[in-house]
Amino acid sequence: MFERLPTIPTSQELLDKSFRRATRAADNESMVLNAGNILSDNLANLIRKFPSFENLPPFYREMVEITVGVDKIRISLSRLRWASRQTRLITREYVGKIRRARGTDSTPLRKSAFGRFSSVMRSIEKDMLFLNSARNLLRKMPTIDPEAPTILIAGYPNVGKSSFIIRITGAKPEVASYPFTTRGIIVGHFVRDDKRYQVVDTPGLLDRPMSERNEIERQTVAALSHLQGVVLYILDPSEHCGYPLDSQLRLAEDLSNWIRLPMLIVANKVDIKRYSDLAEMSTETGEGVSLVLERLIALLDSKGDGLAGSSDADKSIFIK
Repeated sequence: MFERLPTIPTSQELLDKSFRRATRAADNESMVLNAGNILSDNLANLIRKFPSFENLPPFYREMVEITVGVDKIRISLSRLRWASRQTRLITREYVGKIRRARGTDSTPLRKSAFGRFSSVMRSIEKDMLFLNSARNLLRKMPTIDPEAPTILIAGYPNVGKSSFIIRITGAKPEVASYPFTTRGIIVGHFVRDDKRYQVVDTPGLLDRPMSERNEIERQTVAALSHLQGVVLYILDPSEHCGYPLDSQLRLAEDLSNWIRLPMLIVANKVDIKRYSDLAEMSTETGEGVSLVLERLIALLDSKGDGLAGSSDADKSIFIK
């Protein structure tokens, strides 16, 4: 989504580029014209590289808001747009002055134009720095298709989430940087009846109670509800994961209040300990994994586009 955002140069870097190119010109008029055009064109191109936030899918728009702030980006882009227009106006003004001053030394006019270029660029220095920082964060955002049927994996660490993804995708899943947690998000894909499904595990987001999260993490968990998906919550009744079963069940209840998506709770590690109150599987031996996957696909296919709930009527449900 944001991987093609270009590096945003500093104001000084763009000035140096424009002035360096300008020195190749034969006269002061051409120097002003070249420098002004380079500045205004480069600024306009940078603006065009950013997506239209009005047309972003709700999931990505919320992620941008959480990460850097949509309005902050808009304000900085509008200041770059102003600077682009100003450099064009200054260019037009001083090219006209130099033409009218033919027969005299126009060097003072050229220096005055360059001084005004510098003043305009210095006024947007903070915006250039902010946009480059925003660009670096947005480029780290994992590629998740908000319209694709999605299985979100939840549960405490070491309950078998990654093992489940590897089992059903048949390959080592992609691990991408994620701006909202210290660990990488894990994304896998599989195809069933010519339909592509994505499986997402978000370590550090869906594996601890909401009371332990900061505001950004809470907003991110809420944003996940924009995906067309279901939640697979994996329990480890054997408690080999290091967390008591009661704590695991409380986390499931906690998540259900934040992610308004259907939730299937499954007991893993049945090769160690059975837990007949729920659907069971073993990601170690493969027992029950296919059945769990079929139930998830049935949930996705039965809900269709109605999965991404944004109304109060949409509630997460526990399916045993």
